[in-house]
Amino acid sequence: MTKVSAHPSSCRHISLTHSNRRPHQCVHCGKQFKTNTELKLHVRIHSDAKPYSCRHCSITFRSLVRLKRHLLKSHNKGTWFVCDICEKKFVTRHELKLHSYQHADVCCECPKSFCTAAKLKSHQQVHSDYKQFCCGKCGKLFTDEYRVKLHFERCSNDRLGIIGVFS
Repeated sequence: MTKVSAHPSSCRHISLTHSNRRPHQCVHCGKQFKTNTELKLHVRIHSDAKPYSCRHCSITFRSLVRLKRHLLKSHNKGTWFVCDICEKKFVTRHELKLHSYQHADVCCECPKSFCTAAKLKSHQQVHSDYKQFCCGKCGKLFTDEYRVKLHFERCSNDRLGIIGVFS
């Protein structure tokens, strides 16, 4: 049986991206970074270095992303990355990708979206007549635990009366 070893670049990616190790330190403020490239970009904030300039109005920027944002907003030059769900615009594909996690779980009954399936499931109870939580004091039914707790606090001083009917 032959043992397959991982490609060196994939090992480097895993060790840099998925660890908390930050071996590169800024001499000006002590902030630490995972890569030398991140450190070089950061060091610019301590100087007046603005190597990126707008070809339309000559304003200079510390980063390429800031120049791209300026070109898009001020001169309508370039291409926005647009969210398919909410149509919000982003300068980089990475910003759009990070934003898209907000739409990971979208309610099929309304336009609300949730970061986790559990939060979506909890929300979907507002669209249902199914009431699985019962006030232990008066017997009134509720769709979610939060609402029965609020009710119960008003109904009785005894917080132990919350009962999940079908839990």
